[in-house]
Amino acid sequence: MKTILLTILTTTLLGIMSCSGEKTPKTLFDGESTGQWTLLGDASLANGTLTLSEGASAVLKKGDYFNFELELTARTVDNGKGTIAFHTDDKGERGYQVALNNDLESPQWWTKTGSLLAVRNLTKSTVSTNEWFQLSIRVEGKAITVKINGNPVVEYIEPAAPYRTVDNTAQLLSGGKFVLKSTEGVIEFQSVSVNPLSKKADEAQQQTAAIDETTDQIIRLHQENFPVLDYHVHLKGINADQAAAQSRLHGINYALAPNCGIGFPITNDEEVLQYIETMKGQPFIQAMQGEGREWPVTFSEEVRDRFDYVFTDAMTFIDTKGRRTRLWIPEEVFIEDEQQYMDLIVQKIVDVMQEPMDVYVNPTFLPDVMNDRYDTFWTEERMDKVIRAMVETGKVLEINHRYKIPNQAFIQKAKDAGLKFTFGTNNADGDFGKLEYCIQMKEACGITAADMYKPMIKE
Repeated sequence: MKTILLTILTTTLLGIMSCSGEKTPKTLFDGESTGQWTLLGDASLANGTLTLSEGASAVLKKGDYFNFELELTARTVDNGKGTIAFHTDDKGERGYQVALNNDLESPQWWTKTGSLLAVRNLTKSTVSTNEWFQLSIRVEGKAITVKINGNPVVEYIEPAAPYRTVDNTAQLLSGGKFVLKSTEGVIEFQSVSVNPLSKKADEAQQQTAAIDETTDQIIRLHQENFPVLDYHVHLKGINADQAAAQSRLHGINYALAPNCGIGFPITNDEEVLQYIETMKGQPFIQAMQGEGREWPVTFSEEVRDRFDYVFTDAMTFIDTKGRRTRLWIPEEVFIEDEQQYMDLIVQKIVDVMQEPMDVYVNPTFLPDVMNDRYDTFWTEERMDKVIRAMVETGKVLEINHRYKIPNQAFIQKAKDAGLKFTFGTNNADGDFGKLEYCIQMKEACGITAADMYKPMIKE
């Protein structure tokens, strides 16, 4: 049902956008002259390239553009970063900004190239530093679309009552100029053109597809500059294109994770490499879920390192009588004494911390027969034992939306101990939700952007 709704909304948005006519494109920079721009700071033109360094900017001298498609050929050089502001003034202090940032080491790892800053931040660049690419910014009425090399990465409709923090009150559509700016290092441009759109968009129709930001929690995360990433998503009941469309619709970035292990969709190194090849150019962070306890030897370290990070859980183990246990399957849970069984679960979790993974997911999971007394079984002593093992091995703790675990007491202890966190859906089908439990725990425990895990994102 959700996939059908997503398709309808996407179709509606595309229909809204396709109705606007275009005038003749206007060249704003052709590699030969910067006469239409005011250059400020360390800006130069040479060999057909406009170079902006260390805070330099180029401000369009004339023009008040509202509905348009802005096309740029750009690149970042080394660790260079910058922004493209539109619907703005000479100082670039109002309207919206699109990020140029392909720096894999950037502290602001969740504001990659194509991000509509503070509204739809992106955790993954689909282009690399020193690589020329095509960037398109299209505004029609209240709809903003950002494309990289022809592929959409942002689709946002400004609602009638947009949520904005005090620092972002001027972040609204109103018409205005374009400003190109370096915020760090070097960014370069080979061409800039604008296609004014002559037919006014149906803004009333657009509002039917807009998200109500008076209640939406996701826009609040973006506005406070918090990384908006679901670190634990599977392609179950949804394909990659549908996942990308859903990501753009809700404004939540996804890390896709295939299930890797004996009896799972990916069973060996060759299949991992085939999977990674299919994911090239996709807007997703790539994670691996190691299944069972055999996964560290089933997959080589070289192949595991192809992922941005690796996670596993402790829900599969061999019990004291040699029986294979999967805690989510009642028929495989053999309990004689509940307290002893709980101690076994805790020890198995501690043992898993020795495996070569980054993130411990589905944490503190209990079988159905015990889960109704979760708080009773997870005593202070047991929580402390697991958290101590995680600290000693440098693991990251997932806050899991599907199972609503760990509880607040465990999360607060983990934060106080200095652990980093991920937010994970672990979806069973195409209905992902919007990280509601994770956001609830973020607020309750005071989790900040600095507390969130930074994946080792590969090119």
